[in-house]
Formats: sequence, C-alpha cells, structure tokens
Amino acid sequence: MEAMILKFVASARAAGMRISTAETLDCLAQLPRVDVLDERQFSTVLRANFAKSRLERARFDHLYQLFFHEIREDLDPASVSLAGHMETLQQVLLSLEPQMPAIAEFLAAEPAAYLKMLQEMQSEGHTAAGGPRGAGSNLGSLVRRLPVLRALHRARDTVNDFLQANWDQIHWETRQALKRHAERRLETARRLLADNGPPLIVADEKKTTTTEAYGELGRQPFANLSPGELVRLRDVIAQLVRKLKDMVSLRYAARSRGILDVKRTLRAAARTQGIPIGLRFRRKPPRKGRIVVLCDVSGSVWSSARFMLSMLYALQDCFDRVKSFVFIDEPVEVTPYFDDFDIERALEEIMHSTDIAYGASTDYGRTLRLFKARHMDTINKKTTVILIGDGRTNYGNPEEGILEEMRDRSRRIIWLNPETEQFWNSGDSEMRTYEVLCNEVRACWNLNQLAAFIQDLVL
Repeated sequence: MEAMILKFVASARAAGMRISTAETLDCLAQLPRVDVLDERQFSTVLRANFAKSRLERARFDHLYQLFFHEIREDLDPASVSLAGHMETLQQVLLSLEPQMPAIAEFLAAEPAAYLKMLQEMQSEGHTAAGGPRGAGSNLGSLVRRLPVLRALHRARDTVNDFLQANWDQIHWETRQALKRHAERRLETARRLLADNGPPLIVADEKKTTTTEAYGELGRQPFANLSPGELVRLRDVIAQLVRKLKDMVSLRYAARSRGILDVKRTLRAAARTQGIPIGLRFRRKPPRKGRIVVLCDVSGSVWSSARFMLSMLYALQDCFDRVKSFVFIDEPVEVTPYFDDFDIERALEEIMHSTDIAYGASTDYGRTLRLFKARHMDTINKKTTVILIGDGRTNYGNPEEGILEEMRDRSRRIIWLNPETEQFWNSGDSEMRTYEVLCNEVRACWNLNQLAAFIQDLVL
C-alpha cells in the first residue's frame, strides 16, 4: 500500500500538483483508519490530503482515474513468462527515440516520467495568465506534440514487430494479452497528449484574480475578435475600469485619513510608560505615480495596443500624470488628443493624424534615438515607462543602450508585447535584447492578460 501511494504521489508531482512530504505522511497515517477496499473512503482520504483547491480537485480526479483505473496492473503478476516478455519489449523500446524511455515506463504502469514530459512540454508554450490559446499558439502546440505522437506510433509499430519476430517463441494467448495491454496503454498515452478537457498538466499556477471571469472572451486574442465581440469587450473594459476606480478611491480615501507616524507615536508613548495610548498620523496623502507610454502603432500591433491605451487613459485619474507617445519610426506625442476628446474619438484622431508616418517601416532604434533627443526630460525617478510593441526592428539597430539609460532615469520600465512569447526573438524580433533591460516584460494579447496587468499597475 505504501509503495503504491508513493508511486501515485510521484506521478501527481510529475503532472504539476504540489504535494508535500508532510501531506504524504498524513495520508499514509490516515489510510489505516478507513476501509481501503471501499474506493469511496480510499479516494476521499487521498483527495482530502492532496487536492487543496477546486482546480486541484479536478486535476486530482483525472490523475486518480488514470493511475488507479486506466493504467492499473492488469497483467497477471503470476505469469512469469508474460512479465519476462514485457521486460524484453521495454528494453527494445528504450533503444529507440528520446521519448521512448518515458513511453516504456508508461507501458509498465509507471506514468511519472511521461506525465513530467507532458508537463514540461506544456510549460514551454505557456503564457502569463489565461493559457496559451492565442494567435499562433495552436501551431506551436502541434510542433511540441509532434515528436511525442511520432514516438507513440513508433512504439505501436515496435510492439507489432516484436510480436511478429517472436511468433514461434510466444504462446498465442500470451501474445494476445501483450498486444491488448500495449494497445490500451498507448491509447491512454495518446489521449493524455491530445486531451482538451480540464487541464491535467499545467505550468506553475499564477495567482487567481477577477480577470479569470471573462470566459472565452477573455482568452481570445484582440486581433481575432469579431465586431460583436469588440462591442462586448468595450462593455467589459468599462465595467472593469469602474471597479478599479472604486477600489483605488477607497484605498486613497483610507490613506488620506492618515498614515501611521511611528516616530511621533513612540515619542508620545514615552509619557505613558511606553504604552501607545494615542496614535499619531501623517496627514499627507500618498503620491500617485506618473506614467509615460511609448506605443507602437504599426499594423502588426495596433489591434492590441489600442485597448491598452484605452484602459490606461480610462484610469488616468489613478495616476498623477499620463503622457503618451506613439511611433512607427519616430515618437509623436498624442497626450493632447486624450485631453481634448473621449477615448474612442482620440484613437480615431490618432489613426488619421498627419504627424504619424503610417507608411514607414517600424524602427525601434530610430524611435529611441529621437525620444532621447526630444523627450528624455519627461522621465524621472517617479515615472513608470510602459512600452507597448512587438520589438520587431526590421533588422535595424535596436539601440538597447538608450533603453538602458531610460531605465536608469525612471522608476521602472514595463514592456507589454502583443505577441505570444514563443515568437519572441524569431525573425527580426529583438525582444530578448530588450527583455533583460526592462524591470518587467509581459505578453499581453488578450483581455485576461491586460486586465491582470492593469490591476497590478493601479492597485
């Protein structure tokens, strides 16, 4: 029993569940107190110890079904001949493709290595908040899964070849049992690889926020939204903005009543034998941050960038000052548009501005050089600089030294990229060059990711 539980824990950890040694020991101590032959009692003890949230309960149920039902020890352990042939088959598989050791162990009811391989594969394509369901992620997922799928097909062919080559040495009943066993296990492995249900294997979980409540609309890339979905998106953004404004107002209202002045409180407590009977407060309200936005408005970015600008300006009351610049090959300040018009009208005016060379090729290096020459004085130690763009320079000089200088002058630099991370540094992208110079870099191509960023920025 103990060995079986430890094997299950190893498989669950390989699939991404966090199970501590203490939780494992608690489970082993509790199992003798229930009837382990009653599956309801047995599974309840395991679930109570290993599944600590609603998401983990769903993942636990998948793992429990897999481990105790789908890949149970269905070969007759008393059959020495059968076990021997199975071991020989595993040795044949181990000599093949890199994925084969995990598949061979899966055939032997040891799923941990295979689950870990799937978890690592999914982690490679995972993006911040909401999962990798954006533009281009389906192709990336297929590319990552293809070697494993090919290895599974190769394993099936190897099993058939092994049985055919040993036709005379293996009894026909044993041969049929081996074939049924291998086909069942390989089918389970294929299903796990292609499973579209509740995620069994996930990358490290991010903290849960209200941004997860937008359903499919929250996961859709901005560039893929239909006209009807765009209308819904604007309504959702308006609701989120109102909610965040209320939260910020309450926070500042509470703080404006006074921040605890520790020094004055302790000095006053000296008159009462060190007991702080009367608290002293600072009446100065907290300062709001300053924002400078540099936004790429080239065709490849604008469908996402417009929503980022919309939310920033809808929440400009939460900041001391917001200054915005858009660029293709040179920075153009557009702050007056947002001061003079509502957000939608301002965005339309920006799109038709004659000051912006929409026919030019994107040039991040030239933009940074001109920004340094014309607008560097807008940045100081109170300023958060937000760059919105894909970092594609058309193979020009990225001028990373200027970005480093901007970082040193500012409070911090945040880069929002509307591309999925798997495409960074591909082609003419310089994101890996820029990434190391920023305080924070986020993929931001859907509502979930944008809302999570805005919440972190203003709260």
